[in-house]
Amino acid sequence: MKSYLSFFKIKFINGLQYRTAACAGVITQLAWGFMYIMMYEAFYKSNPAAASMKLPSLVSYIWLQQAFLALFMTWFVDNDILELITSGNVAYELVRPISLYDTWFSKSCANRVAKAVLRCFPIIIVSLLIPKPYNLSLPYSFKSFILFLISIILALIVIVSYNMFIYILSFYTVSPIGLKIVFTTTADFLAGGVVPIPLLPDNLVKIINLTPFAYMQNTPFRIYSGDISAEKALTVILIQFFWAVVLVSFGKLLMRRTLKKVVVQGG
Repeated sequence: MKSYLSFFKIKFINGLQYRTAACAGVITQLAWGFMYIMMYEAFYKSNPAAASMKLPSLVSYIWLQQAFLALFMTWFVDNDILELITSGNVAYELVRPISLYDTWFSKSCANRVAKAVLRCFPIIIVSLLIPKPYNLSLPYSFKSFILFLISIILALIVIVSYNMFIYILSFYTVSPIGLKIVFTTTADFLAGGVVPIPLLPDNLVKIINLTPFAYMQNTPFRIYSGDISAEKALTVILIQFFWAVVLVSFGKLLMRRTLKKVVVQGG
């Protein structure tokens, strides 16, 4: 465990070095946040009956999405790991007496957390100070805020464990580009990254709720705003935990089977 915590710490500290990129990201995400809010406000005014999510909850969802984009963006893949696989340098990783899955998992988490820490606080502060109805609301209740913190950790585990399949399956391909496109595009849409899940057609929402995608960014953001009540949130968090265990367990099993067959070309 100490080894993986060390990997996490090293990657986290390294990620904190990119402050200029973080500043540019904050400005960009604030601009995107305003754009999304104005677009949805026009949608709500044109057809109020079609909105299945209250506007203040939706605004909070969008600001949280922008604040924690680095934490939950499904299309963020560690290219250093993919380079290890495609170049054959993963052979150096395989001779170490540690779990390759756990090592990559801890590095992926650290990379996301570091980027999110640099960006989230300025966006949250600015969005709280914006006049209504364009501002980030305070948590629906103290209980909702605590459940939000628990849910945000589980959501991170679900997303990272999902992305781990890209790295694992890259052992079977010449180029991981196709895998990245398929996995990240699918997850970005079904996890509410493009359109919040409550605004999608009801039949599609029912299907999404049976998959791990509904328990990524969608869950903590809706708990924060009260769109998912504190009582229902407990059940949703248990489902999040279930998917986290399933994805990590299956990922480790697939990694073990993959490494038994892996062939490193070169010399």
